Amino acid sequence: MDAASLTRELVSIPSHEDPARVGDRLVEWLETHTDADVERDDHGNVFARRGSGEQSLALVGHHDVVAPDDSQLDDDEYVFEADGDRLYGRGTADMKGSLAAMATAFSDADPAGELVFVSFVGEEQGGIGCRAAIDDGFAPDFAVVGEGSTGYSAAGVTDVAIAHKGRRGSTITARGAAAHASEPETGENAIYRALDAVDIVRDLPFPETSVLDHEVAGSLVATEIEGGSAWNVVPEECTVTVDERTVPGTRAPLDRVERLDGVSWAVEQDLPPMACGNGRFADVALEAADTVQDGTPEFVVKPHATDAGWLASRAGTTCLVIGAAEPGEAHTATESVSLAVVDRCEAIYRSIAETWA
Repeated sequence: MDAASLTRELVSIPSHEDPARVGDRLVEWLETHTDADVERDDHGNVFARRGSGEQSLALVGHHDVVAPDDSQLDDDEYVFEADGDRLYGRGTADMKGSLAAMATAFSDADPAGELVFVSFVGEEQGGIGCRAAIDDGFAPDFAVVGEGSTGYSAAGVTDVAIAHKGRRGSTITARGAAAHASEPETGENAIYRALDAVDIVRDLPFPETSVLDHEVAGSLVATEIEGGSAWNVVPEECTVTVDERTVPGTRAPLDRVERLDGVSWAVEQDLPPMACGNGRFADVALEAADTVQDGTPEFVVKPHATDAGWLASRAGTTCLVIGAAEPGEAHTATESVSLAVVDRCEAIYRSIAETWA
């Protein structure tokens, strides 16, 4: 079965509430089409291993998806359709197209070392499956994560992402003392304290770094504010949410807001960024991508987090991100993937598996 056909099959299986069915199909497919050792761990992650060597390369995907749009669902089954080269439906771009390409590349490659195929669960819930696998000892030396890297340098070109940003979501809480609005001097206005904190956030420099001579710039934005209980009451509490797109090795010093009276700061989510520090591995991947397409691929930086961040930060894995999805496709009502690019990614993954070591 080729990558395009497997993509259609995987996309047809609902996996937004329970990814078990598509996990079942992956195990069955791997046992039928490969001679690999195939297993499913207690978390629902699917692993397959073949080849041997002192170091290991993992082809990494995930088989859970976000909830479909109403137009992508019919009587609890996924609706998908082809229009020319493109396949439309939930999970086509994120990321069953690249997952199918990884499975077929894993099957067909003559691996240069130990080759691992893994499909995680819970990626869309903050990398639950990946983190659990790492806690259980999963730590490949190298990994290619199949999230989207197509269309970054130029339309239709599949690039090699050598880094991606992370996300740190946090909450600033300002507390004061309630009072009647006609006598504001008898209270402490929490909104005013929160605005003083926002001024600090606004003046902080964006985090930035360099990865293999490519600049990676983060961002820092106050995104929500909530406070007050009535038009005639001095508010005693106000909260501000902050979205920080983090970069490898640094964070914005948001703790400075706690120098203000009555202000505290708490991190709610911290998805780690990723940086590839191995230029040779990156060059091997770029050469593989260059060989199989007419366009000229480049090293690029992805704006959002993937499981590569967990692998890099917690398992010490050297990671790259290469995949068929294009910017703006994932999580949309019109999500789609080019089946020709899925086949291209299969060729890239196979080439890397045969040459990386």
